[in-house]
Amino acid sequence: MKPVTPVVRPEILLAPAHAELSSVQRPLSPLESLYRLGWIRKTVILLVLALIWEVYGRWLDNPLLFPSFSETVSAFLSGVGSGVLLERAGVSLKTLLVGYGIGIALAATLTTIAISSRLGNDFLETLTSMFNPLPAIALLPLALIWFGLGTGSVIFVLVHSVLWAVALNTYSGFRAVSVTLRMVGQNYGLKRFALVRSILIPAAFPSILTGLKVGWAFAWRTLLAAELMFGVLSGSGGLGWYIFENRNRLETANVFSGLFFVIMIGLLVENLLFANIEKRTLQRWGMQQ
Repeated sequence: MKPVTPVVRPEILLAPAHAELSSVQRPLSPLESLYRLGWIRKTVILLVLALIWEVYGRWLDNPLLFPSFSETVSAFLSGVGSGVLLERAGVSLKTLLVGYGIGIALAATLTTIAISSRLGNDFLETLTSMFNPLPAIALLPLALIWFGLGTGSVIFVLVHSVLWAVALNTYSGFRAVSVTLRMVGQNYGLKRFALVRSILIPAAFPSILTGLKVGWAFAWRTLLAAELMFGVLSGSGGLGWYIFENRNRLETANVFSGLFFVIMIGLLVENLLFANIEKRTLQRWGMQQ
């Protein structure tokens, strides 16, 4: 029987000179490099939507029913130039931030109490079952009786719209935290508020951030609806009253410009505030791609 000759493997394997680069090694084309930038993709989407808006408005040819994008932008620039639109937006944002901040503070307090004891858990679940199904705008008549014809009534319904959305998302995020992380915090001697601050909030931050986004959207919806009624009653208000006032005058382009301003504020908050929070927290911690 002949002895088997061992196969000697070379130390270095050289690829043929004519071998093509793989998709990972191949340099990106300029188009592919641009496609990787999120802000460029979003800008293209917005431009396409604006183009569809403009084409449909020109095709319909009825500014009273549906003004084109260019007519809306012209009305928006006119409102900003006169200062009326900026003044109304300032009133809305001031009221919104007050109600939003109070709602977040109350939600943080309720969820902290709920996660600390069974009685607090039952208390939060009972309150959310009772008040979360109630539309915030439905409480405005009561708010007008309790707080009068002032910003207090609007802030009250704003707090109601923000509180339950933030509390529910935060509490579900706390409950989703693994038992192992809780035990690690308890082994370090963390209890109640210290455990919530150091362990639960970082672990549940994706749910908390989702609650903040939902609460922000609910706050805008409630604010505009409340200002429509509040503006009619008091003759003053923010963007909601601006929209209602121009609707009565049949200035449809100005109505669209008010809505356009709300959209712009939403885009700025989402891409400048919430996006930076995600980059500094979730993406940095490896919790989001």
